[in-house]
Amino acid sequence: MNQRAYLDHNATSPLRPEVREAVEAALSLQGNPSSVHAEGRAARAAVEQARAKVAALVGARPEDVIFTSGGTEANALALAAPAGGDSWHCYLSAIEHPSVLAGGRFHRETTTLIPVSPDGVADLAVLAEKLEKHKPGGWRPLVSLMAANNETGAIQPVADAAQIVHEAGGILHSDAVQSAGRMPLDIRALGADMVTLSAHKIGGPKGVGALVLAEGVSVEPLIKGGGQERRRRAGTENVPGIVGFGVAAELAAAELSRVNEIAELRDSLEAGVRGLAADTVIFSDRVPRLPNTSAIAIPGVKAETMVIGLDLAGVAVSAGSACSSGKVEASHVLAAMGVAPELAQAAIRISLGFGTGNTDIQYCLSALAGLIKRLKKDAKEAA
Repeated sequence: MNQRAYLDHNATSPLRPEVREAVEAALSLQGNPSSVHAEGRAARAAVEQARAKVAALVGARPEDVIFTSGGTEANALALAAPAGGDSWHCYLSAIEHPSVLAGGRFHRETTTLIPVSPDGVADLAVLAEKLEKHKPGGWRPLVSLMAANNETGAIQPVADAAQIVHEAGGILHSDAVQSAGRMPLDIRALGADMVTLSAHKIGGPKGVGALVLAEGVSVEPLIKGGGQERRRRAGTENVPGIVGFGVAAELAAAELSRVNEIAELRDSLEAGVRGLAADTVIFSDRVPRLPNTSAIAIPGVKAETMVIGLDLAGVAVSAGSACSSGKVEASHVLAAMGVAPELAQAAIRISLGFGTGNTDIQYCLSALAGLIKRLKKDAKEAA
């Protein structure tokens, strides 16, 4: 098989060998975790061991972890209007994942978007202004601000936002799907009331995620009909997936020491691309970013052409988010940042992860060199 460099970890990280082994072993657990016999207790023990590992990844209590079918469901659960007689208003940053922008159970008239700066960072002054404006109406705010953006890697001011939200009597949710394992996360330090995680972004299996609550926070179930997950999410637990999630969380936490090495590889990649095309644009490079994420554009070269060309050359990257059914669509993130449409159409995302080494970076740069040279030549001849 020809050599390939997999640089699309923000879409999904390959399954870790240790996770595969754990999942295969968990498939032999015969019991239902809700059963009281020996087989059921063995399955329950495996789930609870994994719950503790996932909780540790974000400094939470195991009992505050709710396992879901993935990050999308966890976000929907977080955005279920809390029970009680209060009237709630939802505030979302304009660069949130589509599963957050969908608004959960909130209607459009009770949802407000918060703009971001040209560097892709949420404008907390506008958030504070909006919260103050709605105060006379008796609304309680539910705010969702991701820990870091999935396309640009721009780290968001979650702790500062949490202080503003709590002073207004509201609660704050943070989608930390892309941040887990790539930057230190502690739910108390973030000040978040709810945090979303996903297994397959950190080398775990697809189809399992979690909503992690701060101590004392409750949610209104989306899926009812059983007592699983402390009556917060009905349905028999996905035992093998949850076990794999736990192993991936443990390994991701241990690899936080490699953050600087990953950042150096990203910086080397970006320097190399700039050397190949002096007009290269790197989005959000003036603000703190995830160490593994680089969103770049070469003016005049469409993202779809780049993604396909690199794939044929043996390099896997993506154009923005991987949540568009395989289509290359305009990025709502770059649009929110005020990026010109023609430049946004050229943006690709390169994301590193566990296993990424300098060989992958050099292979990618070699593929880009040939591709850029050919595309620039084609453009010149067509002019």
